[in-house]
Amino acid sequence: MAKDSNIVHQYFRKKFGALTILVKVNPIGFKGIEITLLPSGDMETRELAFDEEILEDLKADGFEEASSLEFNLYHSGLAQKKS
Repeated sequence: MAKDSNIVHQYFRKKFGALTILVKVNPIGFKGIEITLLPSGDMETRELAFDEEILEDLKADGFEEASSLEFNLYHSGLAQKKS
């Protein structure tokens, strides 16, 4: 199996009213991270396990491809959602 550092992750984004959800998907191991940006400026992070249809599921749920930079700035704590 490929090492995590050799995987090109895929990133997705969706706005739900005042919430923004960012998702990082490992398309080989079907694992990922979801970041929910709350209206208060706080964020919640969850580690997730996906099935092989995750990319199709995200598209069907209205997620759009997103920037790895945006995801990683929030994940590292260098960015905060503006209220």
